[in-house]
Amino acid sequence: MRGLIAAALLSLCALPAFADVSDNPDGFYLGAGAGRFNLNIRNLEDVANATGSVVHSNNDAWKVFAGYRFIPYFALEAAYIDFGRGSDNFTTSGSSGNYRLGLSGFAPYAIGTIPLGPVELFGKIGYYYYDVRIHADVSPPSQSVVDSTHSRTDLLYGGGIGMTFFDHLHVRAEYETVDIKNARNSDAFWLSAAWRF
Repeated sequence: MRGLIAAALLSLCALPAFADVSDNPDGFYLGAGAGRFNLNIRNLEDVANATGSVVHSNNDAWKVFAGYRFIPYFALEAAYIDFGRGSDNFTTSGSSGNYRLGLSGFAPYAIGTIPLGPVELFGKIGYYYYDVRIHADVSPPSQSVVDSTHSRTDLLYGGGIGMTFFDHLHVRAEYETVDIKNARNSDAFWLSAAWRF
């Protein structure tokens, strides 16, 4: 996925002849994105007091979003983000098992942009209001199944590069970090497109 992001960045920088500086420096936009979420788990809540080893998972993610650019340098955005269903193995004291963990929810953002001709650099910060769903099968000696759901709020932030084509189609590549309890340094790489009205 990182190679795909790098290729997208090079493509954006190499195609200025096909891009126009937008004639709509402010206004409403709608978009969607696809990406790769890297879940960096330290401990599985509700599975055991001390999960010794958890295999980290990488899975597909998607989002839809809407925003409003007040000026070329600042926008507010709201997104529904589904980070997919990560699954793999874990060990605890005396047993082991496998887990599935899903994250999905809503995120409002503030976005700052630096326009550089047809290319834009941007940074973003927001809060993720989401549900965490855990399903775990624990092997002997404590044979059990754990199903739990938690609602949480955590900081997320990131940045990237974008380019607007034909005055309205804005394409961007971005990196984002999610400050999740028990899964610090989890991150996502996104490719997204938005239509600026």
